[in-house]
Amino acid sequence: MPKNQFSHVTTWVFDLDNTLYPPHIRLFDQIEARMTDWVSRKLGVSSDQADHLRATYWSLYGTTLAGLMAEHDIEPYDFLAHVHDIDFSVLSPDTALVRHIAALPGRRIVYTNADTPYAHRVLTARGLNGLFDAVYGVEHADFRPKPERAAFETVFALDSLDPSTAAMFEDDARNLIVPHALGMRTIHIAPEAAPAPHIHHHSDDLTSFLARLTTP
Repeated sequence: MPKNQFSHVTTWVFDLDNTLYPPHIRLFDQIEARMTDWVSRKLGVSSDQADHLRATYWSLYGTTLAGLMAEHDIEPYDFLAHVHDIDFSVLSPDTALVRHIAALPGRRIVYTNADTPYAHRVLTARGLNGLFDAVYGVEHADFRPKPERAAFETVFALDSLDPSTAAMFEDDARNLIVPHALGMRTIHIAPEAAPAPHIHHHSDDLTSFLARLTTP
């Protein structure tokens, strides 16, 4: 991977869940369980029905929250507070990741479909707090989720980000379609590659990928 493919990059955009920590941590298992619990209680359906709705809305709308807002007109803040009330002790600091992110030239931002209070707790648990110039959550996109183009455009406008000089790291391949269309360099961080024209690079390990960019 030639470093010169990133020589134009002045803004580095990172997704949060399963990107800034490895998926084997399975932090999202806790969140999914709490989503199912919230949906079951709020809509008065069984746990099985709630779990089906959770997965269906994620698939159709990009996030379960977006589906709940579209289909049931729910208020987002109670949902977000409930589903993100989890145990963060499964996360641990990653000094190598900290070092390589800190070595990236230019601005470094986080953009997640979660909310920013949750994002800051994850960053703190990973030893990444204070490393980013900005952290954007779904509330900054008016609760529109990635992969919606309007969500990216809203957040990038807030940041005054120029996509032609930016790169995005993301575990969900569909969330790289719009960044690629906008002119960003796209990096899919996932255990298995998802070959597609909108993905420039793939890695199963963010730290090792960044090491190749930042090590002289």
